[in-house]
Amino acid sequence: MPAFGRDAFFTHELDFRLAVDGPVTLFWSPAVLSETVGWLARSGYTVITVDSSACTSQRDLHRALASALNFPDYYGHNLAALNDCLSDVVTYEYASSPAATGFVLVLNHYDALATLQPDFAHAVLDVYARQARSAALIGHRMLCLVQSNDPDLRFEAVGASRVGWNSAEWLDTTRHPPKPR
Repeated sequence: MPAFGRDAFFTHELDFRLAVDGPVTLFWSPAVLSETVGWLARSGYTVITVDSSACTSQRDLHRALASALNFPDYYGHNLAALNDCLSDVVTYEYASSPAATGFVLVLNHYDALATLQPDFAHAVLDVYARQARSAALIGHRMLCLVQSNDPDLRFEAVGASRVGWNSAEWLDTTRHPPKPR
């Protein structure tokens, strides 16, 4: 499925409006979130919800995500393992299906964790955003809806792209030939 059709800018469907500024969107009102989730589910999205209100530690959130997303038993409960397993969500190995319109992770009450572990809470969203960008390359729509009871919750940008060397010159040795003797 293409990420979105050419007419998306004109039809302004809800999923396009959510994705246009990035794959992670904040919600304050549970009613607005519920309406959005309902629309996405009716539109064929797979929606998985994690209640993070009881997540007071990194381990708690990793456990909740692993359970909700059906990660394998060997899941490492750290950010690198989250990145690896979300890359498997991108390729439909866990939690998502190519038959669905897309995949949506809903994190309810995320402000509870963000207050206690702000850097970690941001890092989780950053990992998700980077994997959602990878998913878009193969036509897999991935969104993350983050509900907060704190109307002032803010996060720095997520999913930023680094500027890196091309694959043929990635190694330093390919760009620094040996000096003649």
